[in-house]
Amino acid sequence: MKFKRLGDMLTATGVITKEQLEYALKKQKETKNRLGKELVEEEFITEEQLIETLKLQLGLDSIDLSKVTIPGSLSEFIPKKIANNYGLVPVKLEGDSLYVAMSDPLNFMALEDVKAVSKKRIVPLIATEDSIQRNIALLYGNESATKAIEDMKREIDDTLFGTVLIDSFVSNVIDSDEQSAPTVRLVNSLIEWAVSEHASDIHIEPDEKEVRVRMRIDGLLRHIMTVPKDLQASLLSRLKIMGGMDITERRIPQDGRSNARVKNSDIDLRMSTLPTIYGEKFVIRLLDKNTQLLDKTRIGLKERDLQKYMQLINKKNGGVVLIVGPTGSGKTSTLYTMIRELNTEESNLITLEDPVEYNISGINQVQINEKTGMTFSGGLRAILRQDPDIIAVGEVRDGETAKIAMRAAITGHLVLSTIHTNSAVSTLDRLLDIGVEPYLISSALNGVISQRLVRKICTHCREEYAPSSEDLNSIGLSPNEDYKFYRGAGCPHCFGTGYRGRIAVFEILVINKKLRNAISNGAKREEIADIIYMNKDFVSLADNCRKLVFEGITTVEEAKRITNTEDYDYEN
Repeated sequence: MKFKRLGDMLTATGVITKEQLEYALKKQKETKNRLGKELVEEEFITEEQLIETLKLQLGLDSIDLSKVTIPGSLSEFIPKKIANNYGLVPVKLEGDSLYVAMSDPLNFMALEDVKAVSKKRIVPLIATEDSIQRNIALLYGNESATKAIEDMKREIDDTLFGTVLIDSFVSNVIDSDEQSAPTVRLVNSLIEWAVSEHASDIHIEPDEKEVRVRMRIDGLLRHIMTVPKDLQASLLSRLKIMGGMDITERRIPQDGRSNARVKNSDIDLRMSTLPTIYGEKFVIRLLDKNTQLLDKTRIGLKERDLQKYMQLINKKNGGVVLIVGPTGSGKTSTLYTMIRELNTEESNLITLEDPVEYNISGINQVQINEKTGMTFSGGLRAILRQDPDIIAVGEVRDGETAKIAMRAAITGHLVLSTIHTNSAVSTLDRLLDIGVEPYLISSALNGVISQRLVRKICTHCREEYAPSSEDLNSIGLSPNEDYKFYRGAGCPHCFGTGYRGRIAVFEILVINKKLRNAISNGAKREEIADIIYMNKDFVSLADNCRKLVFEGITTVEEAKRITNTEDYDYEN
């Protein structure tokens, strides 16, 4: 049977334009993605539109995996390695027919391999790639972790275990090889589970009678599993070996670093231990080196904010651009997005970081080391003797670093950095508080990008509702008008929270002549705030949050949560 091509079907039905198809086909050659996946990643279509089109194209049924509980016994028919390699998961068994959810049901090699290994008739079903990966993690992750714990109990002899553990650490490829030591399999399962859930951190926390494992998903910690107390030492020893730490030292905090390849992603693991009364708490920060967040079109920049962002980083005569927000607001991702945008053959771009989180080819990255005297201020002075065009400073922590950065900007260098403040207005206050003279700020500062991360409504359980007058008042809307808002009802995809994934929300201040004069003349905070907020080109964080609520991307509660400071008052 000859199928009509996916791109032709999407253009024929008006879902995408021919220009969008041509762009996706061009990008596909670089990314090696399937066309459907590329169109989704470019946000030309949704996964739901892709599935509906594939159903018409192939005449197959689809399945919503969020409404299905997959029996653990089905893992016996398809090995985890095959499920991961082909991106598929068994769903149900009826007689001699095994129903298998696939994001690419045209992969005939996958169908043949599954048929051969399961000895069943295979019935393919279409499902979203994200839901398949999550169910692979749930089906095989629980099984792998549980089996590894049982095996660890049987091999509790420390001497034998220590030998197996060290000998087993010869590869940083994360998989669930049954021949690996039980502790290796348990750690691998946890890391793979975290990657599939897009977790940013894994917390391993000893208690009096057990060890608790939690993962930070969409900014909030979720309990995943518990490990028996008598396996605590073996688990932590394995993690310490991975991170290059001293396994005999349990009294002082240690830091380590490792890397792993999970499926097709290179994951950087930053590890930290902290002695507690019940043993060492272990935290692993996961950084995806292949993350797509390092792209200006995918971090949440849109329309006027995107134009102002490009205006700031394309300044030819130098200046300082500050990215501001509290811890965990995505500042580092935005900074790296800028660095990648400015990384060209013609520019000498040098970064000063603590620590270096992503290794980027083509730029000079410098690691801060306080013990050897390589501080931000000292490193910045050294960089200025290296003929730089662009300097990226991980964080402005003191007045000395800020002053050196400002003076470097006045002499024609573009300086990018981050600072912990709540808004554009409070950033100017902070610079003055740490001793930067008003004339330096007005001469050197080009702009301030303030940002937060808001949780997105889960697309699998999103529902419309009529907001209460309290909801409307909380974001500055009149209760006399009719509005339709959205929220998540809660489903397995989002752990019942109603949220899945996060997006950055911004306010971008470009310093204009009027504002420069006010800063230079020592204007008070209120006067500066009036100049900023009365500028028609300035869109505040609160206004951008309200827009996301209107668009059904986030909720009123999220908007209130991130604008609940004196800098953001909807009544202003």
